[in-house]
Amino acid sequence: MSSIPSHGHAQAIRRDLQAIQRLRAQAADDGLRDAVNAIKQFQSRRFSATYADCLHGGPMRPAAQFFLDELYGPHDFSRRDAQFDRIAGSIERLFPDHVGQLAENLARLHGLSEALDFTMAQHWRACPPASTSVERYVSSWRQTGSQQQRHEQLQLVTELGDALARLTRMKALRLALRMMRAPAKAAGLAALQRTLEAGFDAFAALPDPQAFLSLVHEREATAIDTLFQSDRAAACAWLQSQLGAA
Repeated sequence: MSSIPSHGHAQAIRRDLQAIQRLRAQAADDGLRDAVNAIKQFQSRRFSATYADCLHGGPMRPAAQFFLDELYGPHDFSRRDAQFDRIAGSIERLFPDHVGQLAENLARLHGLSEALDFTMAQHWRACPPASTSVERYVSSWRQTGSQQQRHEQLQLVTELGDALARLTRMKALRLALRMMRAPAKAAGLAALQRTLEAGFDAFAALPDPQAFLSLVHEREATAIDTLFQSDRAAACAWLQSQLGAA
């Protein structure tokens, strides 16, 4: 491990996790929890459809499944977040700076995604009751705006993939992670350990990580541009065509 100290990763990680906790509490107080969950379920469904060719088999399947489960999934990550918060300082003290940066970017992506989902949920709930899920999603997306934040979200996703692709080539780091399995379980960090191992294993299995990341960037950039720049009817038609491809 590196003796070079990292710079503020723990503070940044905890800041993002605290913001996520506040959003979850506010969603509960405002009665938005069901709308937030509906948006996450819809996004998971859209991702599954857009990447059906990857998820149904082939060398990209593990990485696509990892993105679906850990970045685009509707799961409750509160347990993992609590564990992440507990060891934020250890990440900064014990690991090289690029590992700390990976952890910081993951927390930043998580926080940005939660903030966008929360804002979308406010518009989702206000949609006419007869609206379809596609209509609700397009309307909520466009009213939320934040095109720059959507591109930032995509950039963080691709940077995370790049970092995982690099780190999985470090055999000593992969071995150290596997050796942490039992201690992590004993320390109550099993959920976080599972996420880390899943990411390392998924990207280690990719014969060409850049091909996968380029595919994700191209398809997600198309989604962002279509949902923002097309007229509402065209955006709904495009999104419906994505869902129909699954």
